[in-house]
Amino acid sequence: MAERFALLQGNEACVEGAITAGMRFYSGYPITPSTEIAEGSAVRLPQVGGKFVQMEDEIGGIAAAIGASVVGAKSMTATSGPGFSLKQENIGYAALAEIPVVVVDVQRSGPSTGLPTSPSQGDVMQARWGTHGDHPVIAISPCSVQDTYFQTIRCFNLAEKYRTPVILLMDEIVGHMREGIELVPAEELPEEFKIVNRDNNMVDGKPYACAKGEYVPHQPPFGTGTRYNITGLYSNEYGFPTNDNSIAHAKATRIMEKIEKNLDDILDYEEENLDDATVAIVCYGGTTRATMEAVAQLRDQGVKVGMFRPVTVWPFPEQRLKEIAKKVKTVLVVEHNYGQLVEEVEKVVKGAAKVEFLGKWDGTTITPAQIINKVKEVSKNAK
Repeated sequence: MAERFALLQGNEACVEGAITAGMRFYSGYPITPSTEIAEGSAVRLPQVGGKFVQMEDEIGGIAAAIGASVVGAKSMTATSGPGFSLKQENIGYAALAEIPVVVVDVQRSGPSTGLPTSPSQGDVMQARWGTHGDHPVIAISPCSVQDTYFQTIRCFNLAEKYRTPVILLMDEIVGHMREGIELVPAEELPEEFKIVNRDNNMVDGKPYACAKGEYVPHQPPFGTGTRYNITGLYSNEYGFPTNDNSIAHAKATRIMEKIEKNLDDILDYEEENLDDATVAIVCYGGTTRATMEAVAQLRDQGVKVGMFRPVTVWPFPEQRLKEIAKKVKTVLVVEHNYGQLVEEVEKVVKGAAKVEFLGKWDGTTITPAQIINKVKEVSKNAK
C-alpha cells in the first residue's frame, strides 16, 4: 500500500490519484511513456479489490474500460500518441452514449512512432478534435507530480458528474518526472477535489442538475434491475436508435451544452505576476516548470512578465485570456510542438495584443534560458 508521503513519478502519482478517486478497473496496452501507469495499476488494483486487464491492443483497452464503466466501475485507460489515435472512435462513442471514462495520454514526439521516449505536446488538438463529429471534450493538463495526483482525481469527478470521457493530457516530462508528494486521503481532500460517485450524483433524489435546467441523465449500472439500451447511434428516451431529426438535434445540443453551460465548474487555470505584466506567457503541462523559472529570473531583472497556465486545456479558458490580453502588449505561447495551442490563443486574443510563439519539436525540452531570451526579444520589438 502507498505511504502518505512518497517519492513518485508523475505516472505513478496518476495511479494513486485514480485509486483515491475510486478507480477499480483499468484496461490498456503498454506504450512508452505511459507504461508505468499500467504497471502501477496492475500492482495497486488487486490491493483494493479492483481489476487490471492487459488487452490485445489500444482499441480493446478503451472498449473494456467503457464496458466496465457501464456496469458501474470507475474505469481508466492510459496510452501515448499512437494509441491515443486508435482510441478516438471509442472516445466519440463514450461521448454520445454518455459513459464516464478517464483516458490518460502521456504525450511523446510524433507523428507515427516518432521519438517514443522524448517530450512533446503534439496531441493538444487531437484531444479536442481527434474523434469525428460534434462532441463535448474535457481535457486537463497537470504540470507536476503533485498536480497529477489531484488532477487525476478531478478527471474522475468530472467524468462522473457530466457523464463524459475526460482526458488527462500529460506529457513525457511530467509522466517521468520524480518528486516528493503527499497522497492526500479521500476524506481529507480539498473541497474542489471531493470525490463524486455515480450513486450519489443526485440532489434531493433528482439527477445532478446542469445550469439552466439541463440534466445529465442518471443511468444506473447494468445488473441492478433497470434495463436500458446503449448505442452509438442517436437514440430516443428508451435508448433505441432513431432517425428523428428533432431528437438527434436535441441530444447533440444537450451533450454539448452540459459542458458549455457549466464552464464555471469545469474551467481551471493558474496565474502568476500578471497584475502589472506587459508580457503574458501562456504555458501548460511540462512547459510550466521552465516558464515559472524564467518568470522568476526576469522579474529579478525588472522585466514585467507573468504566466497564464490553462489547467483545463479544453474547454479553453478564453474569457479570462481575453481579459489578460487587453492589459498586456504581448502574449507569448510556449509549447512543445510546431504550434497548436498558439492558434487557439490567436483566435481568442483577436489583435488585443501581439501573439508570439516559442516552440520545440525535436524531442528536447524548452529551457528557462530560451524563454528568457524570447521574452527579451519580444519586449524589445514591442517598444
